[in-house]
Amino acid sequence: MKFEVGFDEMMDAARRTRLANERTYLAWWPTGLTSIAVCVGLGRIVPGVTDVTKWPYELVGAGYGVLGVAFIVLAHVRVRAVEAAVERGEFARMDERWTVTLLAAGALLGIGAIVLVVFSP
Repeated sequence: MKFEVGFDEMMDAARRTRLANERTYLAWWPTGLTSIAVCVGLGRIVPGVTDVTKWPYELVGAGYGVLGVAFIVLAHVRVRAVEAAVERGEFARMDERWTVTLLAAGALLGIGAIVLVVFSP
């Protein structure tokens, strides 16, 4: 006896896309939390255990904190946008302004951290 199971390719694709969207959302969180951990380490711990001028470390550290919060906020924005696009049967491209902003912030903060490491006494 042979049973035919109905297979809806579109429904399956939407289900897989939703699961991938959920995994991606959850992956943004460790990135955001790591940036916040760098904020604490660079902005509080390093100046607390070394003899350095505090404000540059606090400034760059705070920048990492803002970047971490931005990752978490963007995760929510993206998961909602992708879900809405799947409902409409469309594709949700990430806004290039977000990617350029994250690129600029990451590059600036990375350079700031390198400068602090290389040029601090």
